[in-house]
Amino acid sequence: MPPQSTPDILEQTEVEIELEQVWKVIVLNDPVNLMNYVVMVFRKVLGYDEATATKHMLEVHEEGRSVVWTGNRERAESIAYQLQHWRLQTILEKDD
Repeated sequence: MPPQSTPDILEQTEVEIELEQVWKVIVLNDPVNLMNYVVMVFRKVLGYDEATATKHMLEVHEEGRSVVWTGNRERAESIAYQLQHWRLQTILEKDD
């Protein structure tokens, strides 16, 4: 009797799918940090130039939040952790 061949089945677990999704790193406004401090943190952590860092800082200040980075979950978590280390209120959201 010849060996039975089994079809290749491609399965993705929920974890794999979640890791592949695009995530947003969002900085929220807070009453504590000064504007120039937030600009400095964006430049240091995200590598933004002065103009880009200022643009995002103003979004945080005027709109209450700014999406400062989008990409894979692992990198998003790393960036969020670094921003939180600098005392910026930061959250992650799935990008729909």
